[in-house]
Amino acid sequence: MRLRSQALAALLLCATALPAMAQECGGDFETWKQGVAAEAKAAGVGAVGLDALEDAAFDPRALARDRAQGVFTQTFIEFSNRMISAYRLKQGAANMKKYAGIFARADQQFGVQAPVITAFWALETDFGAVQGDFHTLSALVTLSHDCRRPQLFRQQLVPLLELIDRGVLPADVKGAWAGEIGQTQILPSDYLARGVDGDGDGKIDLRNSVPDVIMTTGNKVLSRGWKRDEPWIQEVRVPEDMPWDQTGRTNKLPLTQWSQWGVTNPDGSPLADKGLKAGLALPMGRKGPAFLTYDNFDVYLEWNQSFTYALTAANLAARLAGAPPIDPRNPEPGLNDEQMKALQTKLEARGYDVGTVDGILGTNTREAIRKEQTRLDLPVDGWPTPELLGKL
Repeated sequence: MRLRSQALAALLLCATALPAMAQECGGDFETWKQGVAAEAKAAGVGAVGLDALEDAAFDPRALARDRAQGVFTQTFIEFSNRMISAYRLKQGAANMKKYAGIFARADQQFGVQAPVITAFWALETDFGAVQGDFHTLSALVTLSHDCRRPQLFRQQLVPLLELIDRGVLPADVKGAWAGEIGQTQILPSDYLARGVDGDGDGKIDLRNSVPDVIMTTGNKVLSRGWKRDEPWIQEVRVPEDMPWDQTGRTNKLPLTQWSQWGVTNPDGSPLADKGLKAGLALPMGRKGPAFLTYDNFDVYLEWNQSFTYALTAANLAARLAGAPPIDPRNPEPGLNDEQMKALQTKLEARGYDVGTVDGILGTNTREAIRKEQTRLDLPVDGWPTPELLGKL
Protein backbone atom coordinates (compact mmCIF):
# COMPACT_ATOMS: atom_id res chain seq x y z
CA MET A 1 0.00 0.00 0.00
CA ARG A 2 1.25 3.45 -0.82
CA LEU A 3 -0.09 5.76 1.83
CA ARG A 4 2.06 8.82 1.62
CA SER A 5 1.44 12.52 2.06
CA GLN A 6 2.48 13.76 5.46
CA ALA A 7 4.64 10.62 5.65
CA LEU A 8 7.41 11.82 3.35
CA ALA A 9 8.52 14.74 5.49
CA ALA A 10 9.46 12.45 8.36
CA LEU A 11 11.15 9.88 6.17
CA LEU A 12 13.32 12.48 4.46
CA LEU A 13 14.63 14.05 7.65
CA CYS A 14 17.22 11.28 7.57
CA ALA A 15 18.04 11.50 3.86
CA THR A 16 21.60 12.14 2.80
CA ALA A 17 22.34 15.77 2.01
CA LEU A 18 23.07 16.43 -1.65
CA PRO A 19 25.40 18.93 -3.34
CA ALA A 20 24.12 22.39 -4.08
CA MET A 21 21.13 22.06 -6.36
CA ALA A 22 20.36 23.70 -9.64
CA GLN A 23 16.97 25.40 -10.01
CA GLU A 24 14.81 23.62 -7.44
CA CYS A 25 11.54 23.44 -9.35
CA GLY A 26 9.41 24.83 -12.13
CA GLY A 27 10.22 26.31 -15.50
CA ASP A 28 10.72 24.42 -18.74
CA PHE A 29 10.72 20.69 -17.90
CA GLU A 30 13.58 19.65 -20.19
CA THR A 31 15.73 22.59 -19.18
CA TRP A 32 15.10 21.80 -15.54
CA LYS A 33 16.11 18.17 -16.14
CA GLN A 34 19.43 19.36 -17.57
CA GLY A 35 20.12 21.10 -14.27
CA VAL A 36 19.34 17.88 -12.40
CA ALA A 37 21.67 15.99 -14.77
CA ALA A 38 24.52 18.38 -13.96
CA GLU A 39 23.85 17.92 -10.27
CA ALA A 40 23.79 14.12 -10.63
CA LYS A 41 26.97 14.07 -12.69
CA ALA A 42 28.74 16.14 -10.02
CA ALA A 43 27.62 13.53 -7.48
CA GLY A 44 29.28 10.76 -9.50
CA VAL A 45 26.35 9.40 -11.50
CA GLY A 46 27.58 7.90 -14.76
CA ALA A 47 26.18 7.45 -18.25
CA VAL A 48 23.62 4.75 -17.37
CA GLY A 49 21.97 6.91 -14.74
CA LEU A 50 22.14 10.07 -16.82
CA ASP A 51 20.58 8.31 -19.83
CA ALA A 52 17.75 7.12 -17.61
CA LEU A 53 17.14 10.68 -16.45
CA GLU A 54 17.08 11.92 -20.02
CA ASP A 55 14.39 9.36 -20.86
CA ALA A 56 12.24 10.17 -17.80
CA ALA A 57 8.89 11.69 -18.76
CA PHE A 58 6.39 13.97 -17.07
CA ASP A 59 3.72 11.87 -15.28
CA PRO A 60 0.44 13.68 -14.56
CA ARG A 61 -0.83 10.62 -12.65
CA ALA A 62 1.80 11.22 -9.96
CA LEU A 63 0.63 14.82 -9.55
CA ALA A 64 -2.98 13.67 -9.26
CA ARG A 65 -2.08 11.17 -6.52
CA ASP A 66 -0.09 13.79 -4.63
CA ARG A 67 -3.18 15.96 -4.45
CA ALA A 68 -5.66 13.21 -3.59
CA GLN A 69 -5.26 12.08 0.03
CA GLY A 70 -8.86 11.37 1.03
CA VAL A 71 -7.89 8.21 2.91
CA PHE A 72 -6.49 10.37 5.70
CA THR A 73 -9.94 11.80 6.48
CA GLN A 74 -10.99 8.44 7.94
CA THR A 75 -11.10 8.00 11.71
CA PHE A 76 -8.69 5.65 13.44
CA ILE A 77 -11.41 3.02 13.93
CA GLU A 78 -12.54 3.23 10.30
CA PHE A 79 -9.00 3.06 8.96
CA SER A 80 -7.70 0.37 11.30
CA ASN A 81 -10.76 -1.85 10.83
CA ARG A 82 -10.16 -1.74 7.09
CA MET A 83 -6.40 -2.21 7.22
CA ILE A 84 -6.09 -4.84 9.95
CA SER A 85 -7.84 -7.58 8.00
CA ALA A 86 -8.17 -11.27 8.79
CA TYR A 87 -6.05 -12.00 5.72
CA ARG A 88 -3.19 -9.81 6.90
CA LEU A 89 -3.26 -11.33 10.37
CA LYS A 90 -3.30 -14.87 9.02
CA GLN A 91 -0.74 -14.29 6.27
CA GLY A 92 1.45 -12.29 8.62
CA ALA A 93 1.54 -15.13 11.13
CA ALA A 94 2.32 -17.61 8.36
CA ASN A 95 5.18 -15.47 7.04
CA MET A 96 6.67 -15.00 10.50
CA LYS A 97 6.74 -18.79 10.80
CA LYS A 98 7.98 -19.40 7.26
CA TYR A 99 10.86 -16.90 7.56
CA ALA A 100 11.52 -17.37 11.28
CA GLY A 101 15.25 -17.74 10.75
CA ILE A 102 15.53 -14.45 8.82
CA PHE A 103 13.39 -12.62 11.36
CA ALA A 104 15.59 -13.99 14.16
CA ARG A 105 18.65 -12.55 12.39
CA ALA A 106 16.95 -9.17 12.02
CA ASP A 107 16.02 -9.18 15.70
CA GLN A 108 19.54 -10.15 16.73
CA GLN A 109 21.26 -7.63 14.47
CA PHE A 110 18.87 -4.67 14.70
CA GLY A 111 16.72 -5.36 17.76
CA VAL A 112 13.51 -5.08 15.72
CA GLN A 113 10.95 -7.81 16.37
CA ALA A 114 9.29 -9.87 13.64
CA PRO A 115 5.75 -8.47 14.22
CA VAL A 116 7.02 -4.90 13.73
CA ILE A 117 8.61 -5.67 10.36
CA THR A 118 5.69 -7.86 9.30
CA ALA A 119 3.11 -5.15 10.02
CA PHE A 120 4.85 -2.72 7.64
CA TRP A 121 5.20 -5.51 5.07
CA ALA A 122 1.47 -6.18 5.30
CA LEU A 123 0.25 -2.59 5.17
CA GLU A 124 2.58 -1.35 2.47
CA THR A 125 2.19 -4.03 -0.22
CA ASP A 126 0.25 -7.02 1.15
CA PHE A 127 3.53 -8.93 1.49
CA GLY A 128 4.85 -7.87 -1.90
CA ALA A 129 1.68 -8.45 -3.92
CA VAL A 130 0.97 -4.76 -4.70
CA GLN A 131 4.23 -2.84 -5.11
CA GLY A 132 2.96 -0.08 -7.39
CA ASP A 133 2.77 0.53 -11.11
CA PHE A 134 4.31 3.99 -11.37
CA HIS A 135 7.51 4.47 -13.35
CA THR A 136 9.54 5.48 -10.30
CA LEU A 137 12.01 7.82 -11.96
CA SER A 138 9.35 9.63 -13.99
CA ALA A 139 7.17 10.01 -10.89
CA LEU A 140 10.02 11.45 -8.83
CA VAL A 141 11.14 13.76 -11.62
CA THR A 142 7.56 15.01 -12.01
CA LEU A 143 7.04 15.60 -8.28
CA SER A 144 10.45 17.28 -7.98
CA HIS A 145 9.73 19.63 -10.88
CA ASP A 146 6.33 20.50 -9.41
CA CYS A 147 6.65 23.43 -7.00
CA ARG A 148 4.09 22.18 -4.48
CA ARG A 149 6.53 20.19 -2.33
CA PRO A 150 9.78 19.77 -4.30
CA GLN A 151 11.93 19.61 -1.17
CA LEU A 152 10.35 16.27 -0.25
CA PHE A 153 11.10 14.58 -3.56
CA ARG A 154 14.13 16.32 -5.06
CA GLN A 155 16.61 14.80 -2.62
CA GLN A 156 15.50 11.30 -3.68
CA LEU A 157 16.44 11.84 -7.31
CA VAL A 158 20.23 11.46 -7.13
CA PRO A 159 20.05 8.35 -4.88
CA LEU A 160 17.66 6.75 -7.38
CA LEU A 161 19.96 7.64 -10.27
CA GLU A 162 22.87 6.14 -8.34
CA LEU A 163 20.95 2.89 -7.84
CA ILE A 164 20.12 2.77 -11.54
CA ASP A 165 23.68 3.67 -12.55
CA ARG A 166 25.11 0.85 -10.40
CA GLY A 167 22.70 -1.68 -11.86
CA VAL A 168 20.94 -2.25 -8.55
CA LEU A 169 17.66 -1.15 -10.16
CA PRO A 170 16.60 -1.05 -13.82
CA ALA A 171 15.90 2.32 -15.39
CA ASP A 172 12.23 1.40 -15.75
CA VAL A 173 11.79 0.25 -12.14
CA LYS A 174 8.20 0.62 -10.95
CA GLY A 175 6.84 1.38 -7.49
CA ALA A 176 4.59 3.75 -5.57
CA TRP A 177 3.58 7.18 -6.83
CA ALA A 178 5.87 9.00 -4.38
CA GLY A 179 9.07 7.12 -5.23
CA GLU A 180 9.00 4.21 -2.78
CA ILE A 181 10.28 0.86 -4.03
CA GLY A 182 9.90 -2.77 -3.02
CA GLN A 183 7.88 -4.90 -0.65
CA THR A 184 8.02 -2.45 2.27
CA GLN A 185 8.14 0.67 0.08
CA ILE A 186 11.65 1.97 0.75
CA LEU A 187 12.69 5.39 -0.53
CA PRO A 188 15.82 5.51 -2.75
CA SER A 189 17.93 7.24 -0.07
CA ASP A 190 17.14 4.42 2.39
CA TYR A 191 17.63 1.76 -0.28
CA LEU A 192 21.09 3.19 -0.87
CA ALA A 193 22.06 3.76 2.77
CA ARG A 194 20.18 0.99 4.61
CA GLY A 195 19.93 -1.83 2.07
CA VAL A 196 21.04 -5.23 3.40
CA ASP A 197 21.85 -8.34 1.37
CA GLY A 198 19.82 -10.78 3.44
CA ASP A 199 20.17 -13.85 1.23
CA GLY A 200 23.91 -13.50 0.56
CA ASP A 201 23.67 -13.45 -3.23
CA GLY A 202 25.69 -10.24 -3.53
CA LYS A 203 22.68 -8.12 -4.50
CA ILE A 204 20.08 -6.08 -2.62
CA ASP A 205 16.74 -6.83 -4.24
CA LEU A 206 13.90 -5.28 -2.28
CA ARG A 207 11.32 -6.24 -4.89
CA ASN A 208 11.86 -10.00 -5.02
CA SER A 209 14.09 -11.19 -2.17
CA VAL A 210 12.19 -11.63 1.10
CA PRO A 211 15.41 -11.96 3.19
CA ASP A 212 16.66 -8.67 1.71
CA VAL A 213 13.29 -7.05 2.49
CA ILE A 214 13.21 -8.26 6.10
CA MET A 215 16.80 -7.30 6.91
CA THR A 216 16.63 -3.92 5.16
CA THR A 217 13.35 -3.03 6.86
CA GLY A 218 14.84 -3.92 10.24
CA ASN A 219 17.85 -1.73 9.48
CA LYS A 220 15.63 1.17 8.43
CA VAL A 221 13.46 0.92 11.58
CA LEU A 222 16.59 0.86 13.76
CA SER A 223 17.95 3.94 11.95
CA ARG A 224 14.86 5.91 13.02
CA GLY A 225 15.64 5.39 16.71
CA TRP A 226 14.19 1.98 17.63
CA LYS A 227 15.10 0.78 21.14
CA ARG A 228 15.76 -2.93 21.53
CA ASP A 229 13.46 -4.94 23.84
CA GLU A 230 11.15 -2.00 24.52
CA PRO A 231 7.39 -1.85 23.78
CA TRP A 232 5.79 0.49 21.25
CA ILE A 233 2.11 0.77 22.26
CA GLN A 234 -0.16 -0.71 24.91
CA GLU A 235 -3.93 -0.53 24.90
CA VAL A 236 -5.33 0.74 28.19
CA ARG A 237 -8.59 1.70 29.87
CA VAL A 238 -9.00 5.30 31.01
CA PRO A 239 -11.27 6.56 33.84
CA GLU A 240 -14.29 8.79 33.42
CA ASP A 241 -12.30 11.76 34.61
CA MET A 242 -8.60 12.57 34.87
CA PRO A 243 -6.25 15.47 34.03
CA TRP A 244 -6.97 15.31 30.29
CA ASP A 245 -4.53 18.15 29.61
CA GLN A 246 -1.73 15.74 30.54
CA THR A 247 -2.65 13.34 27.73
CA GLY A 248 -1.03 13.29 24.31
CA ARG A 249 1.68 11.23 22.66
CA THR A 250 4.53 13.63 23.41
CA ASN A 251 3.78 14.14 27.12
CA LYS A 252 5.58 11.05 28.39
CA LEU A 253 5.10 10.32 32.09
CA PRO A 254 6.01 7.37 34.35
CA LEU A 255 3.52 4.51 34.31
CA THR A 256 3.13 5.01 38.05
CA GLN A 257 1.63 8.44 37.36
CA TRP A 258 -0.88 7.08 34.85
CA SER A 259 -1.82 4.40 37.38
CA GLN A 260 -2.42 7.05 40.06
CA TRP A 261 -4.83 8.79 37.70
CA GLY A 262 -6.80 5.57 37.18
CA VAL A 263 -5.38 4.26 33.90
CA THR A 264 -5.40 0.44 33.88
CA ASN A 265 -4.97 -2.51 31.57
CA PRO A 266 -8.04 -3.19 29.38
CA ASP A 267 -9.27 -5.82 31.85
CA GLY A 268 -9.03 -3.39 34.76
CA SER A 269 -5.87 -4.85 36.27
CA PRO A 270 -3.12 -2.41 37.34
CA LEU A 271 -0.36 -1.39 34.95
CA ALA A 272 2.95 -3.18 35.44
CA ASP A 273 5.68 -0.63 36.16
CA LYS A 274 8.39 -1.26 33.55
CA GLY A 275 10.45 1.74 34.61
CA LEU A 276 9.53 3.41 31.33
CA LYS A 277 7.68 6.57 30.41
CA ALA A 278 4.77 6.76 27.99
CA GLY A 279 2.31 9.24 26.55
CA LEU A 280 -1.43 8.60 26.53
CA ALA A 281 -2.81 8.74 23.00
CA LEU A 282 -6.54 9.20 22.49
CA PRO A 283 -7.02 9.01 18.70
CA MET A 284 -10.80 9.55 18.97
CA GLY A 285 -10.99 11.45 22.23
CA ARG A 286 -11.35 10.46 25.85
CA LYS A 287 -14.33 8.17 25.19
CA GLY A 288 -12.69 6.24 22.38
CA PRO A 289 -9.81 3.73 22.30
CA ALA A 290 -6.78 4.62 24.41
CA PHE A 291 -3.10 3.67 24.14
CA LEU A 292 0.08 4.23 26.08
CA THR A 293 2.69 5.22 23.49
CA TYR A 294 6.33 4.54 24.32
CA ASP A 295 9.46 5.96 22.70
CA ASN A 296 9.40 3.25 20.03
CA PHE A 297 6.02 4.49 18.82
CA ASP A 298 7.74 7.67 17.64
CA VAL A 299 9.56 5.50 15.07
CA TYR A 300 6.20 4.71 13.46
CA LEU A 301 5.70 8.44 12.91
CA GLU A 302 9.16 8.61 11.36
CA TRP A 303 7.93 5.99 8.90
CA ASN A 304 4.67 7.81 8.19
CA GLN A 305 3.65 11.11 9.77
CA SER A 306 -0.04 10.28 9.59
CA PHE A 307 -0.97 9.54 13.21
CA THR A 308 -3.82 7.31 12.06
CA TYR A 309 -1.50 5.24 9.86
CA ALA A 310 1.22 5.07 12.52
CA LEU A 311 -1.20 3.93 15.23
CA THR A 312 -2.72 1.36 12.87
CA ALA A 313 0.71 -0.05 11.98
CA ALA A 314 1.66 -0.19 15.66
CA ASN A 315 -1.63 -1.88 16.53
CA LEU A 316 -1.24 -4.42 13.72
CA ALA A 317 2.24 -5.24 15.06
CA ALA A 318 0.75 -5.70 18.53
CA ARG A 319 -1.93 -8.02 17.12
CA LEU A 320 0.74 -10.07 15.31
CA ALA A 321 2.62 -10.26 18.61
CA GLY A 322 -0.45 -11.77 20.29
CA ALA A 323 -2.53 -8.84 21.55
CA PRO A 324 -6.33 -9.16 21.30
CA PRO A 325 -8.50 -6.84 19.16
CA ILE A 326 -8.86 -3.38 20.67
CA ASP A 327 -11.97 -2.12 22.42
CA PRO A 328 -13.33 0.77 20.31
CA ARG A 329 -15.40 1.94 23.31
CA ASN A 330 -17.92 4.66 22.50
CA PRO A 331 -16.28 7.81 21.15
CA GLU A 332 -18.21 11.03 20.84
CA PRO A 333 -19.40 11.75 17.30
CA GLY A 334 -16.74 13.58 15.32
CA LEU A 335 -17.04 15.96 12.38
CA ASN A 336 -17.65 15.20 8.73
CA ASP A 337 -15.34 16.51 6.01
CA GLU A 338 -17.10 19.85 5.54
CA GLN A 339 -17.36 20.42 9.30
CA MET A 340 -13.65 19.66 9.70
CA LYS A 341 -12.80 22.22 7.04
CA ALA A 342 -15.05 24.73 8.79
CA LEU A 343 -13.27 24.00 12.07
CA GLN A 344 -9.86 24.43 10.47
CA THR A 345 -10.97 27.72 8.95
CA LYS A 346 -12.10 28.95 12.36
CA LEU A 347 -8.82 27.84 13.94
CA GLU A 348 -6.87 29.64 11.23
CA ALA A 349 -8.88 32.79 11.92
CA ARG A 350 -7.78 32.52 15.55
CA GLY A 351 -4.13 32.49 14.44
CA TYR A 352 -3.35 28.77 14.45
CA ASP A 353 -1.23 27.15 11.74
CA VAL A 354 -3.26 24.11 10.68
CA GLY A 355 -1.40 23.68 7.40
CA THR A 356 -3.86 23.27 4.55
CA VAL A 357 -7.60 23.46 5.18
CA ASP A 358 -8.17 19.92 3.94
CA GLY A 359 -10.50 18.26 6.43
CA ILE A 360 -7.68 16.05 7.74
CA LEU A 361 -7.10 15.80 11.48
CA GLY A 362 -3.33 16.20 11.37
CA THR A 363 -0.87 17.02 14.12
CA ASN A 364 -1.20 20.80 13.84
CA THR A 365 -4.99 20.65 13.87
CA ARG A 366 -4.99 18.34 16.93
CA GLU A 367 -2.70 20.70 18.82
CA ALA A 368 -4.84 23.72 17.94
CA ILE A 369 -7.93 21.84 19.13
CA ARG A 370 -6.25 21.04 22.46
CA LYS A 371 -5.41 24.71 23.00
CA GLU A 372 -8.95 25.78 22.22
CA GLN A 373 -10.36 23.08 24.48
CA THR A 374 -8.19 24.49 27.26
CA ARG A 375 -9.40 28.02 26.58
CA LEU A 376 -13.04 26.94 26.49
CA ASP A 377 -12.71 24.80 29.63
CA LEU A 378 -13.51 21.59 27.74
CA PRO A 379 -11.81 18.21 28.34
CA VAL A 380 -8.48 18.46 26.54
CA ASP A 381 -8.32 15.36 24.34
CA GLY A 382 -7.66 16.76 20.85
CA TRP A 383 -10.89 15.31 19.41
CA PRO A 384 -13.02 17.66 17.27
CA THR A 385 -16.70 17.53 18.22
CA PRO A 386 -19.82 19.42 17.11
CA GLU A 387 -19.79 21.06 20.57
CA LEU A 388 -16.31 22.46 19.99
CA LEU A 389 -17.21 23.66 16.50
CA GLY A 390 -20.32 25.39 17.89
CA LYS A 391 -18.38 27.13 20.66
CA LEU A 392 -15.87 28.48 18.15
